[in-house]
Amino acid sequence: MTDMELVERLAAHRTLRSAPREQLEWLASHGTLHRLDAGEVIGAKDVAIYALFVVLSGHLVIRMDRGSGARKAMEWWGGDVTGLLPYSRLTAPPGTTTAEEPTEVLMLDRECFPEMIRQYHELTAILVHVMLDRARRFTTADLQDEKMISLGRLSAGLAHELNNPASAVARSAKELTARLFEIEATALALGAVQLSQDQLQAIARVRAQCGDPSATAERGPMERADREDAFDDWLMNHHLDPELAEALAASSCTLEALESLAKVLGPEALGFALHSIAAGQRARRLTLEVQTAADRVHALVAAIKGFTYMDQSRVPRPVAIGQGLADTLTVLGGKARAKSVSVTVDVAAGLPPVEGYGGELNQVWANLIDNAIDAAPPSGHVEVSAAAENGSVIVRVQDDGPGVPEAIRDRIFEPFFTTKPQGQGTGLGLDIVRRLIQQHNGQIDLETRPGCTVFRVTLPAT
Repeated sequence: MTDMELVERLAAHRTLRSAPREQLEWLASHGTLHRLDAGEVIGAKDVAIYALFVVLSGHLVIRMDRGSGARKAMEWWGGDVTGLLPYSRLTAPPGTTTAEEPTEVLMLDRECFPEMIRQYHELTAILVHVMLDRARRFTTADLQDEKMISLGRLSAGLAHELNNPASAVARSAKELTARLFEIEATALALGAVQLSQDQLQAIARVRAQCGDPSATAERGPMERADREDAFDDWLMNHHLDPELAEALAASSCTLEALESLAKVLGPEALGFALHSIAAGQRARRLTLEVQTAADRVHALVAAIKGFTYMDQSRVPRPVAIGQGLADTLTVLGGKARAKSVSVTVDVAAGLPPVEGYGGELNQVWANLIDNAIDAAPPSGHVEVSAAAENGSVIVRVQDDGPGVPEAIRDRIFEPFFTTKPQGQGTGLGLDIVRRLIQQHNGQIDLETRPGCTVFRVTLPAT
């Protein structure tokens, strides 16, 4: 292809056609035309990039691996420009760029950039706009990817958290059916022995004394075992079913009340009465378990709704930091418990809100706390605090892990930099955190040493 033919193609190029012809002539004379076969690599991941790529025809795709396998991140067709661009700080591509079909690319070596910037302002301006658009697209894609990864963590944590109360509801409901049959059977048996009014009132008094099973929840293991042994001995001495001991001991009933009841009822009626009382206690305990599990599910759903700011419009508004931290910890509680990491939260009373987007700030807290749990040793500790200082809200996330090595402290906020094994981290979390905090006119700082790492987020108070 002659230089004249190449200039004509550049003059018809979708991105460059507005540049003066003499500048396109300079580009044609200083560039090198390359023809790529399908599957040929034009830029490898983490390999220094050295040229501007003007795509004349064909199709280029960059694929990036952010922890879940390589996938298409961006693509360029004939009429696009990519590669190294003027004033770009890009040194190496974050993924591998290949030709999807036979492709023609005009490459301009970076050594020509100073002359182009100095003499050909229109061409340079076009390429700078391309760089800004590309950076915006990459930023949007990175944020979306990190949101999807956060959503995956959220879904996994939510599934784990919901499984326990859901299983408890199913188990207790199934057992409750059997206890209802037991209550019916004991009621019929009591009716058959034709108790007097005084005897029925005596049974009602003991039943009432047994009370709400939740009232006995504060008893320790030793106290519960001792009570069960005492009730078991009393039942054995009265030739009654010792299996009743567990249900009666778990209630507020006393041995004195049972002794009084035994004096009012005969041996046969006493057995039926205690079976009835124990069956009622078991049913109430199961009902309480169902209620507690359902309340847990309700709290989790409320936390998820608060964490994501579901059903709220995309406008900045006052955000309560304390509630956001509480919702985030509810979501990540399962992970902390699985690692035996304790997490404490200290939110100062009267903490002022900050202006912003609650869902994005919760994404900040989720990333920082998730990283802190990962960094903490088994049975370690994570401290989260929020306080007002000098017109700002300061949130600190501290762990007792090994600290960030000095050699990489300046790189932890770089995109795609991660110390986690392949497939366990994208290197985007802290970069996204930094961007979101900057969007909220805040800043993030790191203090670290062996045994103590603190991320400090400062946001302007409303």
